[in-house]
Amino acid sequence: MELEAHVHGTIREIPEDEWNALHGAGEAPFLSWAWFDALERTGCVGEEAGWLPHHITFRAEGALLAAAPAYLKDNSEGEFVFDHGWASASHQLGAPYYPKLVVAVPFTPATSPRLLVRRPEDRPALLPVLAETLRKLVARSRISSAHVLFPTEAEATALAEAEMAHRCGIQFQFENEGYATFDDFLARFNAKRRHQIRREMREVSGQGISIETLRGADITPEIVDVMFGFYVSTVEKFAWGRQYLNRAFFEEIAVRLRSDGERAGSRGGLEIVLAREGKRILAGALNLAGPATLYGRYWGASEERPFLHFNVCYYHPVEDCIARGLRRFEPGAGGSHKLVRGFAPRVTHSAHHIAHPRLDAAVREFLTRERAVVRARTADTSVAFR
Repeated sequence: MELEAHVHGTIREIPEDEWNALHGAGEAPFLSWAWFDALERTGCVGEEAGWLPHHITFRAEGALLAAAPAYLKDNSEGEFVFDHGWASASHQLGAPYYPKLVVAVPFTPATSPRLLVRRPEDRPALLPVLAETLRKLVARSRISSAHVLFPTEAEATALAEAEMAHRCGIQFQFENEGYATFDDFLARFNAKRRHQIRREMREVSGQGISIETLRGADITPEIVDVMFGFYVSTVEKFAWGRQYLNRAFFEEIAVRLRSDGERAGSRGGLEIVLAREGKRILAGALNLAGPATLYGRYWGASEERPFLHFNVCYYHPVEDCIARGLRRFEPGAGGSHKLVRGFAPRVTHSAHHIAHPRLDAAVREFLTRERAVVRARTADTSVAFR
């Protein structure tokens, strides 16, 4: 079968029904056609944002066999796989590092398929094709590199076997070990840690603060407006904060994910966790739910309260995951403080093709050492419950 690779400057060049029918597109809301389209329509991605759509599709006899969300980047912001040191080294070699090509979901450090395929059994054979296509695009466009960010472990392994450089990172995630109740989860901890978590939960409930998860029609425009305000306030608190998303995106995705979910009969989609004191909203978290995994994305609060963040962003979602039978909760990048709250260290992956031979050799040598450190740090996942 002869494959034809195509590059698309907008997701709208790819029919929505074809994209959403691919295996993997339904695993997380941020892999849906609507998500990528909303990013483009609201200007969160585009030339000015430094994320120029460059989506890749593979067809045979006109039929869509596979697709990968991809972008040309003139910076490294919003990726969460940090390569600023590589960029500096590249410039020292006299080779500009930007633009580069990334296969990624913008602003989303969450593991999920990066090559969406018509038939899952075809993915192993198509991943080397993706690797070769990325190499050809780098050479044809005379850019520095191509990077596949947060693929699954199987995808990363296949891309490494196709001669891309394999990088590993660490996130702290909750794995549902078949718990029937939140108390079953707490039973994994030693007595001191169980007491600490219960105390942190009582501290919030004792102030008369209630926490709930809103879904579907309960996420009104007023709630979306409040959540966007929380998102902006959190960005502004930190010198390294970046506002990648705008109000229009929040408004559009709230409507589109709800309507898409209703049409598909899906239990996944946009979810907002709210903490209220009486009728007053104190804090919120925006999460995304797939069929098996909950993804924590954005958090904010109108005022600081002891342990409010832990309850809104960790304990309540974990309890909800257990009640719904979800397999995993990925609360986002960073945060070793999650370890003492039952989030175990997990390996994340990326794959890289760098055109400059000297830079490629240096990066591969560094990644060999880095992988050993990451594997050692994540070898004992029971440390989260000690």
